[in-house]
Amino acid sequence: MVPHTTGAPREWPKPEAPLRSRSAFAAAHVVPRVLGENVPGAPADIDWDATLSYRHRIWSYGLGVAEAMDTAQRGMGLGWREAAELVRRSAAEARSVGGVIAAGAGTDHLTGTPTLPEVLAAYREQAEVVAGAGARVILMASRALAAVSRSPEDYAWVYGSLLDDADDPVILHWLGPMFDPALRGYWGTEDVPAATKAFLEIIRARPEKVDGVKVSLLDADHEIALRRELPEGVRLYTGDDFNYPDLIVGSRGEFSDALLGIFAAIHPAASAAIQALDRDDPATAQSIFDSTKALGRHIFEPPTFHYKTGIAFLSWLNGHQPGFTMAGGLHAGRSVPHLAEVFRLADGAGLLVDPQAAEERMRGFLAVSGVQR
Repeated sequence: MVPHTTGAPREWPKPEAPLRSRSAFAAAHVVPRVLGENVPGAPADIDWDATLSYRHRIWSYGLGVAEAMDTAQRGMGLGWREAAELVRRSAAEARSVGGVIAAGAGTDHLTGTPTLPEVLAAYREQAEVVAGAGARVILMASRALAAVSRSPEDYAWVYGSLLDDADDPVILHWLGPMFDPALRGYWGTEDVPAATKAFLEIIRARPEKVDGVKVSLLDADHEIALRRELPEGVRLYTGDDFNYPDLIVGSRGEFSDALLGIFAAIHPAASAAIQALDRDDPATAQSIFDSTKALGRHIFEPPTFHYKTGIAFLSWLNGHQPGFTMAGGLHAGRSVPHLAEVFRLADGAGLLVDPQAAEERMRGFLAVSGVQR
């Protein structure tokens, strides 16, 4: 460990009007109850006050909340029963403040080896809950569908049926295997160009039913190429937590919108950057986003599956949750040196709300971890 002196806190302005130039969602995490049995294999025991307060903070910065996604440990401690309650509660809070919310519908309540019709029925069940709560539906990538499908045509049948069902445009989610190895070969093939072709065919068949696509492959060149192939009016919500600064700011009038896990950690800075884009000041937006890039790359370093640990740790450092705990015991997913670097990089990016308080928490964490001063 190396000595570190915290800097002065940075004031991030909240927008005085809705953000205009980009549609942006932060995929928020859940805060577990400190005295709950949030151990591996147990259902999440959620601290509702802290969890919903965090969402109000995101809305106050003008960003939308992407609810019950993998950032919220969906299928990694957060089961469908808890996720459904989270969606209902969060959607009600969004209505109370005029906040924007979208939420994940998937198939994670299935057990055993389902059939394709059972996968479709599971998607429909969850989509009805999300839409009924008043949130935009995000059709999450499905482990069950990846396991049971045998061809791109299987995906086309399931997603085509779901799009036909939709009363309002939905967001399609392509999550890469670096986030969840069970999703390898999604869209019916491990060949990315062939998978992209199958994905586009689904969208082009019903473009009016697709608000946008969230792509999390950590491949900026692929995202830019895909963005150019989308039908007019279909957004590309970047899920690239490595390359988001360049993709969101864009160039020559081309850009991605955002639906990002890293925005849960950097939402004040993300809001400030988009406010700069609203003022037609891309240089300032790029500078702000770039100042967070090292933190984002560190939090999402391999094994990327454990990025949520860094987001929860920063939330704790900033006093947004009472303890550094996660559902399913996933707070053990990163090492002490890794988390110490999260602290250092967050401070360098001006993302410690109260550096002195964060330093006191960091000292306590190091002490109980056995690190000698």
